[in-house]
Amino acid sequence: MIERPAERILALDALRGIAVAGIALMNVMVFAMPPAAYINPRSYGGDDPLSLALWLLSFLFVEDKFRALFAMMFGAGVAILLGKGGAHPWRAHYARMAVLFGIGMAHAVLLAGNEILRVYAVAGLVLPVFVRMRARHLCWLAAAIIAVQVLVALYWFREWIEYWWQVQTGAAVDVGPLQPLEAAYGADPHAISGALERGREGFVERLVRRLGQEPWLTIRVMAALPSSLAAMLIGIGLWRSGLLAGQWQRGRALRLAGWCALASLPMLAVLAIADFGTGFDPLVTALNALVLSAPFDIVLAIAWAALAIVLFASGGAITRLWAAAGRMALTNYIATSLIFASLFANWGMSLFGKVSRPEALALCLIPIAAMLLWSPLWLARFRQGPAEWLWRSLATGHALPLRR
Repeated sequence: MIERPAERILALDALRGIAVAGIALMNVMVFAMPPAAYINPRSYGGDDPLSLALWLLSFLFVEDKFRALFAMMFGAGVAILLGKGGAHPWRAHYARMAVLFGIGMAHAVLLAGNEILRVYAVAGLVLPVFVRMRARHLCWLAAAIIAVQVLVALYWFREWIEYWWQVQTGAAVDVGPLQPLEAAYGADPHAISGALERGREGFVERLVRRLGQEPWLTIRVMAALPSSLAAMLIGIGLWRSGLLAGQWQRGRALRLAGWCALASLPMLAVLAIADFGTGFDPLVTALNALVLSAPFDIVLAIAWAALAIVLFASGGAITRLWAAAGRMALTNYIATSLIFASLFANWGMSLFGKVSRPEALALCLIPIAAMLLWSPLWLARFRQGPAEWLWRSLATGHALPLRR
């Protein structure tokens, strides 16, 4: 059982870097295409064989798995920092969460329009309560949270599910009640046209619109809390068990990765087959991506974590490269959004809605290559990334040393 590392764990930093890169593979769709394309390849970006194959690979191995992995790293990081003690560890923790919420607010309004940093800040408020729980209990608690989330979501979708079944069986012929689903998760022409128009607005227009949407964005924060909190609890559990500290034997970690992959990938494949079989029906696609895949996304994220810890155990040049990116995780996350904005926004290269899914994923290599290039160069001269320095300086109330 680990409380406080004597020094930075290279493999853990490298795993954090991999998580940031994986999130970039997901977030590029947020910047490049209308929102429905994020989960439904039929809606936009091409439904040719290559695009569908890339969607399938993303659904099976990337989508929400790396967000869960990043949340696990966040939970482990909180456990590490609180384990270091200090005069007022909880006070320092809540100061960090308050500043992170502000950074997330600025990021959501100015750049990405998503809520993940604010979700982490809000979920982080309760983490100190759980940092000393046993790893097994943390995992069971996370499983209970995910189970409740799935049941609540199914209850919320229940009327649509009932009516969708009536349409499929011929008991109802009017598809009008399902139109909101088609607009949100399908290929409704008016919804796509509106999304394209919003995606090509100017910076000031977008700023005003997002400020006006803030109540809705807050609701989205609350909706994303359960799965993020569950992943954070698992991250704390994996840290306390010694896995993320590199204390497990290679065979044990690989067995965990194998069992988790075996428990998740077949079910994810079944959900993907259902999507293909229904022609990416908006209800089926939304349920599979947003609800039913959630437990298996987290389980596969555990497999990624265990496998990466084994692969990075040697501490070679590749490990050090990814570790540098992981030490600057917040900086690289924000920098990725800046790069995507410069590529897709109207004040940049205006590529929004003009690229296919393969092209968008190819452009994603730009921020990934950039973070691997600049992170070691920056850390050779400075103690931490600029965003990390700002976060911790604001949380402590004074400017911390930055240069080495």
